[in-house]
Amino acid sequence: MSKHVFLTGPPGVGKTTLIQKVTQALKSTGTAIDGFYTEEVREGGRRTGFDVVTLSGKRGPLSRVSSDSSASRRECRVGQYVVDVGSFEQLVLPMLRNVNHGTDAEKKICVIDEVGKMELFSQAFIQAVRQTLTGSRTVVLGTIPIPKGKPLDLVEEIRNRKDVKVFNVSKENRNSIFQDILAAVESCRK
Repeated sequence: MSKHVFLTGPPGVGKTTLIQKVTQALKSTGTAIDGFYTEEVREGGRRTGFDVVTLSGKRGPLSRVSSDSSASRRECRVGQYVVDVGSFEQLVLPMLRNVNHGTDAEKKICVIDEVGKMELFSQAFIQAVRQTLTGSRTVVLGTIPIPKGKPLDLVEEIRNRKDVKVFNVSKENRNSIFQDILAAVESCRK
């Protein structure tokens, strides 16, 4: 039986949009839900980075385009983006710790969008995700990238867990898969 639901698919296919729709549907029924999603930051029509946005409305930088090609080797980089690990951890870690505590009889839902290369620069985030997945009080609704290049350990761990249901999101199914995802999340809460 599944305890968690993850979406996977190519970049830009609509995983975050689906997560946001499911989140709104669950919130409208009074379901306890917390978490975060990533959002593109655009300036003048160009993507300049990504922000982390918590469901409680806090926002901070996850990454920004770096114009300096001779940047410090200590920087965490994914392609042209420099990852702001400190900002990410400040926003996400307290929320992940809080979601695992509490006395509600019903399981809480924790949105983790996404478990990807940028987020995995944080060892504390990796530990917090593992704790959340093994805890019995929380259902995770998250996204993971499709395998490309060198496998990401935590992503493969999530993909291969027996208690995780993975939905492959494509351009063909993204408009019809919403009810299936919502039903899967609701069944995980029982």
